[in-house]
This record gives sequence, C-alpha cells and structure tokens, in this order.
Amino acid sequence: MSYLWYIFFIIDWILFIPVFLTVLYLLVFAVSSLFTHKQHVVKSKHFNRFIVLIPAYKADKTIMQTVNSILGQNYPQRVFDVVVISDHQDEMTNMRLAQLPITLLTPNFEVSSKAKSLQYAILNLPQFKIYDAVIILDADNIVEPEFLEQMNDAYESAGTKAIQAHRMSRNRDTATARLDAIFEEINNSIFRKGHIAVGLSAAICGSGMLFEFEWFKRNIMKSHNTVGEDKELEILLMREGIYVDYFEDIHVYDEKTRQTTDFNNQRNRWVYTQLHTLINNIRFLPKAILGRHYDLLDKLIQWMLVPRTIMMSIILIMSLMGVLGLVLPFINTSSAIKWWIICSIALFAFSVATPDYLVDKNWDTDFLRAPLVIIWGLLNIARVGKTEADTRIGAVGRNIKKIKSTAIIKSRK
Repeated sequence: MSYLWYIFFIIDWILFIPVFLTVLYLLVFAVSSLFTHKQHVVKSKHFNRFIVLIPAYKADKTIMQTVNSILGQNYPQRVFDVVVISDHQDEMTNMRLAQLPITLLTPNFEVSSKAKSLQYAILNLPQFKIYDAVIILDADNIVEPEFLEQMNDAYESAGTKAIQAHRMSRNRDTATARLDAIFEEINNSIFRKGHIAVGLSAAICGSGMLFEFEWFKRNIMKSHNTVGEDKELEILLMREGIYVDYFEDIHVYDEKTRQTTDFNNQRNRWVYTQLHTLINNIRFLPKAILGRHYDLLDKLIQWMLVPRTIMMSIILIMSLMGVLGLVLPFINTSSAIKWWIICSIALFAFSVATPDYLVDKNWDTDFLRAPLVIIWGLLNIARVGKTEADTRIGAVGRNIKKIKSTAIIKSRK
C-alpha cells in the first residue's frame, strides 16, 4: 500500500508544479487587467488606405452579414477595399457576393486553410493598388459603422505596426455559447488588457487584427502552420520587436459555437496549435533571455503553460481524488489541500478577468456546467487532428504559382 502511495505522491507533484505556475501567471495578469488605463486616442485627420481581407470557408450562412457590416462604414469608401476569399462556398453565395462593391476571389484549394486564403489574396491583388494597412476579419464577424474610423484613429495614435481590436460574442443563445463568450473575455482580460497594463504586447486572436500592409505582405508568405497562422504572425512580430497594441473600445462581434462538441473540438485544435508552435519556436528562448526581448520571452512562456482546458481538468480531478482518499487508503487526503487552494486561486483569477456584463441570470447554471464541459473536452483530446478543420491541414507554400495562375477575380471597384 505504501508503494502505491509513493507512486501517487510523485505523480501528484509532477502535475502540481506546472499547474501552479500556470495559475500564478494567469492570476498576475488577471489582477493587472484591473489597472489598465483608458487609452487616449486622438481623432486623426489623415485617412489611411485599408484593405479588409475576409477568408470565408463554407460560411454561406454568415458571410453576407459580415460583408454588409464592413460595407456600411462611416469611413470614406474611396480609401478602403474589401476582399472576400470565398473557399468552397455555394455558387448562389458567390453570385450574391459578386453583386456587392467588393473584390471576390474564388480559389479551389484541394486542402483549405485560412493561411492559404490570405496568401492567395495577397498574391492576386492588383500591383497598382497601394495600401497603408490590412485588416483581417473572420467570415462570421460583425462590426459597427464606426469600426474603420476607430481603427484609423487607433493606428495613428498607437504608432505601431500591429493592433488587436476587442473581439466579443455576438450570440449567447446556448449554454455552450455563453461559456465560449466568457472564455473569450477572460482571454481579453489576461492576455490583452493585463499585458498592456504592464507594458507587454497584447496577444492577437485571429480576427479583428490590423497590420501594416507591407509587413503583412512579406510575412504572411512565411506561414506554414495552417491551423495557427495567427501564432506564426505573432512570433514574427515578437522576433522583430514590434509591439502589439490592444484597443478595448473597438468591438468586433464574433459568432460563438453553440454545440459542446464543436466547443471541445475548437479547444483541442488550440491545444495542438499551442504545442506545435512551442516546438517550432522554443529555439528562440536563449536569444530572448540573453537579449532581454521581454515580449518574445513572455510569448514563449505563454506557450509553455498548461493549456487552460487541461489545467482545469487536472485541478478538478486531483481535487476530487482528495475526497476518494476517505475510501482509498493509498491516497493521502491531506495532499488534496493544495489542489483545493490552487482551484480557489484559479477561480478567483477567472472571476476577476470576467467582465460584469457576462454575469447574468444564466451565470450560476453555466458555472456549474463548466466542469462537465472541461472534463469532457479532456476525455476527447485524443481526437485532435481528426476534426473537419484539422483535415484541412496542408503545406501552405505548396503550389503557390498554381494558385496564382488559377485565380478568379471579380472586382466591382
């Protein structure tokens, strides 16, 4: 019996140390987010020329709303272009899009990805077009009429080549969608508000992003990981010492997953992406430490943390093991005390990072449901790479010339 307890003791501490460090990191930046000062954005008299790229993969249900929202801007229409990369969408959807004052690209990728779509758009832009910045939206994003005006003011005020807008939920009609909205805002607080509060770069999150056009044009071609092109762009920004600013008052409304299965598949893909990105970039850790590149070092540390889905699953399981210690003699109940403490700290960090508007009448029910969703996600993590989105993984650089030569461009400008 003592032999079993010794094995449990070793496993217990092997799990506890990385989880403790992860919770400590989250707590520090969750508290830091409370001290973020409202940014002073000066109204710009200069109108930057934007190109808005919208990769759309089988997004027939949402793409028209997205395009109409970006076309309905208060910003002068002569200084922004909208490009939709319509990948495997219905002909009827493409016909409707073709009636709008946009540039429509209709690639036919054998293996589709967001990175490929972005590369395709850059390769097929008219050479005479000159832009100051590129904005990337997802095909289910909705923006307000003053979005481009706000981005223009922020770009002029920030003085940097990269900006992240505040992505938030546009739907909270199921328990899973509400959980997704809560997790999104926790990410905003910890990895964006909390970071800029201490002078570190904010994390980018795949849409609602702005980049200097020439920088993006050069660097999107370096993307190979079709699951996490935003992570690849992020590491390139950090390596060049480019600060990523975050503007909480610029809203991009993102449609959240409604089904638990989709929610878990999404988290599993993120776990895979985090691990893959870390393996590819851990070689930059000595340079970041010796060169005092704090943004790069912070980003690598982020990717070394235990993914939060796995972290909370471990905490919940190990905390419950303490209860089992009352029945199983080889489990020391007292060892669970530290797990109960770390669980309380993690919940405190998440509560601090959750904005008040999400604490509504459904909060209690959703809060009780969260552990079940998290544990179910851990049990299904072996399915990473088998979901529909993961089957679209392929080499991004492959057949670039073929892609360019087969482009179908329908421009209404």
